[in-house]
Amino acid sequence: MQIRPTSDRLRETLFNVLAPRIEGARFLDLCAGSGAVGIEALSRGTAFVNFIDRSRKMCGLIESNLDLCRIPEDQTEVVMSDAAEYLRRTKARACSAPWDIIFYDPPYATDYLVVLDEFSAEGGPALLNNGGVLIVEHHHKNSLKDTFGEIRRWRILKQGDSALSFYER
Repeated sequence: MQIRPTSDRLRETLFNVLAPRIEGARFLDLCAGSGAVGIEALSRGTAFVNFIDRSRKMCGLIESNLDLCRIPEDQTEVVMSDAAEYLRRTKARACSAPWDIIFYDPPYATDYLVVLDEFSAEGGPALLNNGGVLIVEHHHKNSLKDTFGEIRRWRILKQGDSALSFYER
């Protein structure tokens, strides 16, 4: 299992950019790892966070961290799933509301397009609300496309070897 947590400095930068959008938002933490980003989103006022990770061990760690932080269960959902598969199932169900903020932080060796193409795929409901933001953490040398369907990149922030690409619907 390869884990590369988002640095404290990069997480602070992320939430400085998200500050005007965070209050009351529905937040999706894809490839959540320890859940630190989603937990910080909750501490800053999001209404609900979905934590998605394909590792049973990481899902257990997220649950432990949520308990440790005394976060009410009605504000979170932890799901063990591959990110792309989770998005496909969510679109197929068509019963869950789209998210206001989606944070996607896979291991750098991942094929990002498998997940990002879900945002340009036809059919099914939108995964991101109008005006919602998708943030992708990636290696600064990994160049991502500027658009995925209705999702357009409007900002890139680089810090060390990492970069955050901000997309908006």
